[in-house]
Amino acid sequence: MSRVLDFRDVVVRRNGRHIVDEFTWSVDDDQRWVVIGPNGAGKTSVLRIAATLDYPTSGSVNVLDESLGRTDVFELRPRIGFASTAMARRIPADETVRDVVMTAAYAVMGRWNEAYESLDERRAQRVLAEWKLDALADRLFGTLSDGEQKRVQIARAVMTDPEILLLDEPTASLDLGAREELLQLLSGYALEPGTPAMVMVTHHVEEIPVGFTHVLLLSDGKVVAQGPIEDNLTEETLTETFGMPIRLTKDDGRYAARAV
Repeated sequence: MSRVLDFRDVVVRRNGRHIVDEFTWSVDDDQRWVVIGPNGAGKTSVLRIAATLDYPTSGSVNVLDESLGRTDVFELRPRIGFASTAMARRIPADETVRDVVMTAAYAVMGRWNEAYESLDERRAQRVLAEWKLDALADRLFGTLSDGEQKRVQIARAVMTDPEILLLDEPTASLDLGAREELLQLLSGYALEPGTPAMVMVTHHVEEIPVGFTHVLLLSDGKVVAQGPIEDNLTEETLTETFGMPIRLTKDDGRYAARAV
């Protein structure tokens, strides 16, 4: 077991406001974390720092044993899988699904004159099959449904066999069927022994895939609770996180919450 993320006393300040405040958190390579909190809680800020896309105002961050601010992030980023709605907007609409996934090998958006080895092509095809996208390989990204596009983003994120996988609201805007299909795929991936550490941001406990082991609850940039999900995802911690009485239930490994 090794540590893949380590935040110590991190502060993120924007326009005089603390988005993240005195934040300390760590992730080991065998853990699958879900990050939950209301809008403005600091969830995406934390994830973007973990992805080396942003820097903290103060404090220290180690990503894959490299100190942020003292390492070449362009060499570090290929070791990190990252999928978000903002990233999806950068993918050319006329790119084929196969090329969207395969271009991750060069960390570029949009195929140009890169030379891919047969190993890259086989890897892309295998990843497409794992995420139920092989039948869509020749489709253009812009013609896909929201659910299909989300799966393509995740397939791209795992194409390079990353050491940590970061997912920013992967089920947002999906209908019930598309959400459940993606959650089943994420559960299967999370439960595989060779899967890297995972961190997934969501607003809803109903979107926690089976197989996730830890939870981080944030409110106003501060930690409400963190640690093993069974001990830290409770009615009390959710009530504090969202500022209203919450009832939490669990059935067959899945959670549900509603206001009391």
